[in-house]
Amino acid sequence: MKASNDPRHQKRRMVVRQLFALMFAPNQEVDEKTTEVLAKKDEIDALITKNAPEWPIDKLNRTDLGILRLAVYELMIEKKEPIKVIIDEAVELAKEMGSENSPGFVNGVLGSIIKDDPRLEENEAIKDYPKPDPGTTQTDSPPEEASSN
Repeated sequence: MKASNDPRHQKRRMVVRQLFALMFAPNQEVDEKTTEVLAKKDEIDALITKNAPEWPIDKLNRTDLGILRLAVYELMIEKKEPIKVIIDEAVELAKEMGSENSPGFVNGVLGSIIKDDPRLEENEAIKDYPKPDPGTTQTDSPPEEASSN
């Protein structure tokens, strides 16, 4: 897990917030990485939909959707970081910004997406990632600021 003051973690947090905000107010200036994620949104959303069929994109918690979009972009398009790092970061963001069920949901969707990825080494196999539970509650809630108290 990266420290919350790690610049890469802060950058990911900012991108997720921008992706979230754009769902409600689309005409905003955003970071270059956010623009790159949005340019591949249809491709990314198709992967999310395929791997979480019980949860249509329009029914997903918007924070979880932003986290998933960034993580899928990093996993399947950008491919700069190791798979484990990307999933760990996404789960950490879900813990910070999402609901109680967000970390498990995000972990399950990403695990399903990469389970057959040839980049996984044998010792990194993701066989224990649970599928998203259709019984979990997804709600639209804005990302919460981490308390510094």
